[in-house]
Amino acid sequence: MAVLSFSPGSVFRLLRAGFVLARAGVFSDLDPVILPPPARIPLQLARLLGKRRRRKSAGASAAGLSNLPQAISRLGPSYVKLGQFLATRPDVVGTRAANELELLQDKMAPFPRSDAIATIENAFGMPLHHIFASFGEPVAAASIAQVHRARVHGPGGDGAVAVKVLRPGVERLFRRDLSDMFAVARLAERWSSEARRLKLVEVVDTLARSVKIEMDFRLEAAAASEFVENTAQDKNFRVPKVDWDRTSKEVLTLEWVEGTPLSDVAALMGKGYDLQELGRNVIQSFLRTAVRDGFFHADMHRGNLFVDPQGRLTAVDFGIMGRLGIKERRFLAEILYGFIKRDYRRVAEVHFEAGYVPRIHRVEDFAQALRAIGEPIHSRPADQVSMAKLLSLLFEITGLFDMKTRTELVLLQKTMVVTEGVARMLDPKIDVWSTAEPVVGEWIEQNLGPIGKLQDAARAASTLTRLATHLPSVLMRGENIINQLEDMAENGFELSEEAIAKIGDAEARGARLGHIALWVLALIGLAMLLR
Repeated sequence: MAVLSFSPGSVFRLLRAGFVLARAGVFSDLDPVILPPPARIPLQLARLLGKRRRRKSAGASAAGLSNLPQAISRLGPSYVKLGQFLATRPDVVGTRAANELELLQDKMAPFPRSDAIATIENAFGMPLHHIFASFGEPVAAASIAQVHRARVHGPGGDGAVAVKVLRPGVERLFRRDLSDMFAVARLAERWSSEARRLKLVEVVDTLARSVKIEMDFRLEAAAASEFVENTAQDKNFRVPKVDWDRTSKEVLTLEWVEGTPLSDVAALMGKGYDLQELGRNVIQSFLRTAVRDGFFHADMHRGNLFVDPQGRLTAVDFGIMGRLGIKERRFLAEILYGFIKRDYRRVAEVHFEAGYVPRIHRVEDFAQALRAIGEPIHSRPADQVSMAKLLSLLFEITGLFDMKTRTELVLLQKTMVVTEGVARMLDPKIDVWSTAEPVVGEWIEQNLGPIGKLQDAARAASTLTRLATHLPSVLMRGENIINQLEDMAENGFELSEEAIAKIGDAEARGARLGHIALWVLALIGLAMLLR
């Protein structure tokens, strides 16, 4: 049994985080019924802090401004990453909070150029001038890294590159803060059934793995390289190439992107770009990579998208990527195409075939619920129909039919919200359905038509061949398991008295520490109120 441990430093940091979030009113709407009794007193104190803060900032509240993104930004880069991650999990934080968290900007003050040079020289074991012909000041800075423009000598002459350098000390900082988050998540799961349902420890673990991957730029380089290969034949979409000779764990070098950011609509118009065509390209490029390749850019906000001088949409920043298996791609394509064609029965069947909806429910009942989503949407003008909104409603309905949360589908839906928002910024009248139909229809024709059935048969034959090859070892392992179960049935399964005593001690120690942490939080909060 894991023992909960809060060091003095952890307690101080968590109390500060709780105080900042409480003043922002984060806990004001939290239902105390879902909390254990010892946590309700700190919750009441947090609500008082939130009310007091709101009275002081009535003007901001009247303007409809949210304090949540600003509060999280004050807590530092680890919490910014947590907030951005939770923005992709409305099933955990709720739709309203997820929408507010989308406003978080991962922008930090740049660190000195000299520190970046030291990191590069340590990474490659040679002076900077042996690696780059020139190396400029930072042009963008975020929580994990910052980007510099540099030049390299090559066979074709000098070339401009973008050099992404890991922020010094960031790994230690994230390791410390993630340890605090794990402790809080374990405490919450121990005391709250709602926290166990939401799998808070699993949420923090997913964040930790994501950050670990983001801080190894060799993995981001691999993602960019795969993305380059997948989109090599796409005429209207471009991904910068990786300079592997100048890439390491702490340094990522890509070709420099000369282009106009999608965030600067006035500049796009001034250069004569067709904004309607750009809007269509944003949606189709995202769907093409998601449905065709099963590997999509999961952070396609307007700051990561440019238009190059040839008019091609260009993506940067490959730290957050999404993957879909063949089953998920088929699921996505068929539900989108089914809604386009208003074939609700087929959309319902796809959910059951994928195993997402338990067989205790009837296909006909689920199709009826889907019609309740689809028909109101189809009755509206094309420019008012949101594909992202449809998927959001779809996930809401599937919850009524005991469909478990699929993390990869939630990430897909949130990316679609962002992508659609960028497209509507370029063309407010865009018809997302007619824009999506060619991409989705082509994939269905290729993968679910006669050619697709032959490919399915080939995959099935390959799977059977592998199973036949491993059958002897599988049977042997099965026999060993059966023998062990028979032995346990005859002799029983016993725990020693020493093991039972240790489990009891661990439970008691964890409970005491948890109570102490909550009461310390309550007393400090009360002291702050009385100041």
